[in-house]
Amino acid sequence: MAKFDGVNWYVYDKDNIGLPSDWIHAIAIDTKDNKWIGTDDGLAKFDGVNWKVYNSSNSALPNSIVDALAIDVQGNKWIGTWGGGLSRYNGFSFRNYDPWNSDLPSIYIDALAIDAQGNKWIGAHQVWGLYGGGLAKFDGVNWAVYSWTNSGLQNNDIKVITIDTESTKWIGTPSGLDKFKGTTWTNFDEYNSGLPHNYVRTVAIDPQGNKWIGTMGGLAKFDGVNWTIFNVNNSALPNNDVRAVAIDAQGNKWIGTYRGGLAVYHEGSVVSVQDSPIAEIPSKFMLSHNYPNPFNPSTIISYTIPSSYFVNLKVYDILGREIQTLVNEFQKAGIYSVTFDASGFSSGVYFYRIHIGDFLETKKMLFLR
Repeated sequence: MAKFDGVNWYVYDKDNIGLPSDWIHAIAIDTKDNKWIGTDDGLAKFDGVNWKVYNSSNSALPNSIVDALAIDVQGNKWIGTWGGGLSRYNGFSFRNYDPWNSDLPSIYIDALAIDAQGNKWIGAHQVWGLYGGGLAKFDGVNWAVYSWTNSGLQNNDIKVITIDTESTKWIGTPSGLDKFKGTTWTNFDEYNSGLPHNYVRTVAIDPQGNKWIGTMGGLAKFDGVNWTIFNVNNSALPNNDVRAVAIDAQGNKWIGTYRGGLAVYHEGSVVSVQDSPIAEIPSKFMLSHNYPNPFNPSTIISYTIPSSYFVNLKVYDILGREIQTLVNEFQKAGIYSVTFDASGFSSGVYFYRIHIGDFLETKKMLFLR
């Protein structure tokens, strides 16, 4: 587990601290700033100084593999385990739910979310011939279970559940993204929408209501109508397999990838994606083609620098007149992206040119209203 304050990195592992395992599946933070960490070998609580570990040997936790965590307004910890079902911990005791003592559809739980009414939404994993899986709603007394046979759910294997301000559920599965609002289901996949890959692992929602969707084929932004795709070919994303997305108070998107490290993206400004100890340093200068192209009204320009240099990136019109400076600063080695917004300009051909030391390159882009 790593903590990054914007300057310094702090790494916690089972050899240097009280973390029970280096395999981290879930993290939740309570109102007292305690960190609750789901691992392959138990649930850990960290108050900033002390560690306490709960597992199936020293507590009533039904299984030590903790895959999902959520905390309700009463401070109860809802714990999804892999092989033991669902557990609630109130600070004193555990209350366990499984297919034999409740309507929970599986003992394998991958996702948890709690809505404004306090209902728990549980994403279960399907095991053919044993457990049906699907989406379960639990209000504390009653259960409702949704599956592909009785609802619009595309797949009974639920990977993520995210709830927006209108109480709409956004559900990621290996078959695409499902939107569940009231009684209406809407399905998105790579064939009927701009979703880049059907396997959806994570969904985050920004203050403007945009959905940021992590898939095995890149990161998608969905504003309810339009899709914008970020991948290794059109942006500085270090790997297309996006496992986690979180959005901070400044609007930065923190993107966890599989074997590609951590990326940070802020719309409208340069983003350093691999400027950290966990990242690979680029081996050469490169200016990528903008994406999308043609575009309306904005497009993303990415570039790499192998060592520290002063970077100058400008945009020119068809007559060669400079119209905007996108970057003009000293930067460390890394992969960067910048957004060019042409809202104030007329349609037509534009050029962008980068100058880094002896490296000079120009590319063409087309703005179509």
